[in-house]
Amino acid sequence: MARATDRQPSMLGSLDWWTIGIYLALLTFGWVSVCGASYTYGDTDIFSLDTRSGMQIVWIGTSVCLGFVLLTLDDHFYDTFAYVIYGALLLLLFATIFNPHEIKGSRSWLVLGPLRLQPAEFAKFATALAVAKLMSTYGFTMSNWKHFASACMVVVLPMLFIVAQKETGSALVYLSFFLMFYREGMPGSILFTGVAMVVYFVVGVRFEQVPLWDTPTSLGVFIVLLLIQVFTAGLVRSYVSERGQTTRVLALSLLVTVLSLLFSKFVWAFDVTIVQLVLTVGLVCWLLYRWLSVRLNNYLYAALFAVGSVLFFYSVDYVLNDVMEPHQRVRINVLLGLEEDLAGAGYNVHQSEIAIGSGGLKGKGFLNGTQTKLKFVPEQDTDFIFCTVGEEEGFVGSAAVLLLFLALILRLIKLAERQPFKFGRIYGYCVLSIFLFHLFINVGMVLGLTPVIGIPLPFFSYGGSSLWGFTFLLFIFLRIDASRNKSRRQ
Repeated sequence: MARATDRQPSMLGSLDWWTIGIYLALLTFGWVSVCGASYTYGDTDIFSLDTRSGMQIVWIGTSVCLGFVLLTLDDHFYDTFAYVIYGALLLLLFATIFNPHEIKGSRSWLVLGPLRLQPAEFAKFATALAVAKLMSTYGFTMSNWKHFASACMVVVLPMLFIVAQKETGSALVYLSFFLMFYREGMPGSILFTGVAMVVYFVVGVRFEQVPLWDTPTSLGVFIVLLLIQVFTAGLVRSYVSERGQTTRVLALSLLVTVLSLLFSKFVWAFDVTIVQLVLTVGLVCWLLYRWLSVRLNNYLYAALFAVGSVLFFYSVDYVLNDVMEPHQRVRINVLLGLEEDLAGAGYNVHQSEIAIGSGGLKGKGFLNGTQTKLKFVPEQDTDFIFCTVGEEEGFVGSAAVLLLFLALILRLIKLAERQPFKFGRIYGYCVLSIFLFHLFINVGMVLGLTPVIGIPLPFFSYGGSSLWGFTFLLFIFLRIDASRNKSRRQ
């Protein structure tokens, strides 16, 4: 217990003012961007509440006030009521599914008179609090599968409700929590499996119709099956001490594959992927044999990885053609270069790239962008706000914005690492992961590097829900961090 003579720093003195300064700078740049994106030639008052730039000032002002309120609450409040806040947001998400107001095909908005709120934006900080509360309980460990499954369930529940609202993009943001799981001890093989699935999907779909070496073999299928064998062998080498046998098995598999390809090219043309499937089955059987022989579960996990990889890959066609909506399928084809569709699904990205490219090194200047002023880019003040930065501020301005975000990310890492208690550290990494996901996907989306899934750029995209949601995320963490030196906390 702290003595009465011990003087602990005040909350204001313990606040990380560097992060608050970055926050205010991002808000300022964000307003300038919204103003540039929503400005119409002939407007005389950009501060009018009838304009989006005027309304964004209201959202910014209320966000700053909201941040101040969050800082005045006791830090124990967020720990104590984490589950209550999470439960309340889950109920709100569930109720929103039955919302009669459908906006742009989504039922994720609650319309309260002139005010529209998106509960999915607030569910992020509620989920971060709940998972931090769960993972900071005594005895919790990521190596315990029951504990890990319960943490995953906390993350998956809001995802399911948001998907039911037809807001897939916002639901995908929750995958960022797995970055925090990895930091807190989740096996790297799980994260690797997720990355491998993305690689299978992209390579398989992109090159499925491309013949390999003028044979009946699909280049996409050939590469994916080859990657499955290599990745499986790599997992065994990483988690099993006996590496010699694994290397020999993989070498034999590759040798048979090469000989089969040469036979198909010069002797008798046939689909080499049939041989690859047989070899993969043989690899799985060998792994199961080793598992039964030495009773080492890592062999079983590698076998399951191989089987799961094959099943996932061969289910891609079904998902693309029978599960995904037509517009989602077209977006993926456009992203992978299988279709162009500049007048349809690829229109937004194409116009965004034109706007960014036209900005050059220093940009066209504030309110001087032609692509944005003439409204060529849809959603240019929300999801595609970064194209306005590129057009009006050029490469220099875009780089400055990205450096600001980099400073925020690095600062969040430092704050998370200095937390003396698991709750603060885990919540901090949740905040970091969410910001990183939004930044990477949104900027990549505008540049045509990632799929168009419709998520905002933090502190830049127009709207109150996203701005308030990000403010909740950041300032709750700042309040928790401000109490890091309190000796009375248990």
